[in-house]
Amino acid sequence: MEESIEDLFRNLPDEILGCIVSFLPNEHALETSLISTRWRDLWNQILVKHGTIEDITGIVAQFLTNFDVFDPLKRPRKLQFHFDDDNALFAAIAANSKLLLDFSYKKKKLERKYELEFNLNKQHFTYNLVPQTFLVKSLYLKSLSYLTSEVASSIVSNLDHLENLVITDCCGLQSLFIESESKLHKLTILDCLQLKSLHLRTSKLKSFRYRGPLPRIWPESHFNLCHAILDFSQGLSCSDLIAQDFDETLLTIKNSEVLTLCGWIFEALIWPSISPSSGSFIFYKLRELWWIDNHENENSTNALVSFLKLCPALEQLFVMIDPKSYYVPRSNSGLMQANKYTKILEQLKLIKFMGFTNPMDEISVAKNLIQLVKGKPPKIETSCGTYLDLMLMQ
Repeated sequence: MEESIEDLFRNLPDEILGCIVSFLPNEHALETSLISTRWRDLWNQILVKHGTIEDITGIVAQFLTNFDVFDPLKRPRKLQFHFDDDNALFAAIAANSKLLLDFSYKKKKLERKYELEFNLNKQHFTYNLVPQTFLVKSLYLKSLSYLTSEVASSIVSNLDHLENLVITDCCGLQSLFIESESKLHKLTILDCLQLKSLHLRTSKLKSFRYRGPLPRIWPESHFNLCHAILDFSQGLSCSDLIAQDFDETLLTIKNSEVLTLCGWIFEALIWPSISPSSGSFIFYKLRELWWIDNHENENSTNALVSFLKLCPALEQLFVMIDPKSYYVPRSNSGLMQANKYTKILEQLKLIKFMGFTNPMDEISVAKNLIQLVKGKPPKIETSCGTYLDLMLMQ
């Protein structure tokens, strides 16, 4: 009886299967994990190590050095390192030069406050963290604490090819300084809820994503962001912030093409700074706006209408209602006076509502927004996925 191809592969030892898969491009090799549990195990082998917190930098360095991007199954791409009183680090290498370092494995959140400094301009060379076969260009850091902050600083500061840095869920982190004058293009900070100070010396930054309470941000080196997500819907981290404290951040988003912004940020921190000269402060390049607001009634559109008048090139507008989002009292008479409707939006093609609970509120807001449109009216999609009939709104 002739042996089938399936039987042939089923009878091969794991070592031979691993060798076969190693010749495939990474994305195709990953797809083999869907064949069966056995194939998945070939891809998901985990290297387990034990030691102390002082060993972490060296262990990560060795893990990266041993990995061969041209033979990805030759060495494990996942590491589990146990250290000091049942703490653990989980590390994983992914496609496109990505490295994940997750310190949350089997660890309770530690509330002790700490500061963090990443200097990507200095060359330490304590360990060979940049092997020739694998250059870390994207780093994902999760759940750092005061115990592991110095270790993380040592690792990051040795990654001189780093272009994308993601920091998430760092409990207790109060102050963060990042310096990279050449390589770092993308920075993401998510859910670091105690962060009060963010100091950036990053002149090449093009993408910045932030979710959490608004800290005091100091962009020491000026940079022009193309893509900015400023989700400060949880309010202020520092209660004494004033409009002038946001001025330098405002300049970094002026030339953005895609922007996410909370309504209260415009009302409390942007409008007071630009209103005397709003005719000269224009978001000329903004094509896509994601607007987060707390309210969904007609009165809440004053800030949005005022902002849209600064965005003549806007093509897509997404209005998201989050009832839990922070808001400021709606008492800014200056916004009311500014909202003399002028038809400034000539390129707007789409308005999409999200999170509205009352269809009549969507119609009311849409009527206000349409007054800014010059030329062909845009499509208006409701929260339930249907489109508003503009003829019925007139």
